[in-house]
Amino acid sequence: MRILVQKFGGTSLSTPEARQHVIRHIRKALSLGYQLVVVVSAMGRKGDPYATDTLLELVRQNGDSLPARERDLLMCCGETISAATLCSSLNAEGIPSAVLTGGQAGILTSDDFGNAHILTIHPNRIHDVLEQGKVAIVTGFQGKTANDDSTTLGRGGSDTSATALGVALKAEIVDIFTDVGGILTADPRLVENARLLSQVSFSEIVNMAHNGAKVIHPRAVEVAMQANLPIRVRSTFEEDEGTLVANFDALKHERNEVRDRFVTGIAHVPNVTQIVVPNPQAGFDMQVRVFKAMAERQISVDFINVNPSGVMYTVFDHEGKRAEAALQDMGFEPRLTPGCAKVSVIGGGIHGVPGIMAHIVEALTNEDISILQSADSNATIWVLVQGTDLVKSVKALHQAFLAE
Repeated sequence: MRILVQKFGGTSLSTPEARQHVIRHIRKALSLGYQLVVVVSAMGRKGDPYATDTLLELVRQNGDSLPARERDLLMCCGETISAATLCSSLNAEGIPSAVLTGGQAGILTSDDFGNAHILTIHPNRIHDVLEQGKVAIVTGFQGKTANDDSTTLGRGGSDTSATALGVALKAEIVDIFTDVGGILTADPRLVENARLLSQVSFSEIVNMAHNGAKVIHPRAVEVAMQANLPIRVRSTFEEDEGTLVANFDALKHERNEVRDRFVTGIAHVPNVTQIVVPNPQAGFDMQVRVFKAMAERQISVDFINVNPSGVMYTVFDHEGKRAEAALQDMGFEPRLTPGCAKVSVIGGGIHGVPGIMAHIVEALTNEDISILQSADSNATIWVLVQGTDLVKSVKALHQAFLAE
């Protein structure tokens, strides 16, 4: 039994014309002999009638006092409408199909409403639908608790639904359909000559997704990576195979192959604030106090540098004032630089290669771009720059490492 999971995003389902492209991909998969599970997002984007953000705007316009449990119930409506609409279109085209909510599909989650985590999946009803010769359409982004309450999985949750179902069903592959042709070397809105990558390793795409690339959610990749389940990121509106995401790093290691691509892509995160907290007394408890204060206020921190003279880290711009107030309440004198951007150079071939950082510094210095902070990991080097230098930085680094 060959099972394929296809996931279609909101723009792929927003119009009758777009849904015809979806149906074309479904027909092709069925013609290849697959049993098919289709995971859908809510139709369209903010402003469209059934998009998730549009539904949430209803709450904001009516007191914004909906409890988290009931908010999740509302947020599940967009995917339900999308699934039912696609089911109607498929049946009208002679393709038998049936809709299952995330809970009906067997996705059991924690009760963290709004950001639930999948605990286990019992896909018995999906198997029943497939054995009846039907396409199983599953509402993405959602599941249910042990008490049968509806939950949502947080932003990007439909991607996570798709890969988690792929693992549970032992699918051959998961296709993530979107409105772009695959994974590119940089954001094409910033870099005109950004190139399509035919293949990317799990570790590379996880790093790209965590550092601002929005083609696929990192949680979804992490689920697939743990089970070694290949993913294809493809365009709904094209026939191309897109980008294959798989465990290429391990395969190359087993074959003793030399990696010929040090850098895979350039990613970026705008609108961050750098916070520097001096430690004039050189007390060892200072770092603990700073980060405990951020945690207690649920302020997410990133890009952390710690040394005896103080700490340096970033928060999102909209959290900057709250972070500053918390630090001042404890007697610290933080220095804030708002409006920064984190730019990341990502590649599985970076580790252990001399000269990568020198190349980064040279490329940015040639464009008169100041580096405010830097850090690195096994597959990523980050630099913090002024937000006004974001576009120049991405273009300069793309030209330095990825120009043909």
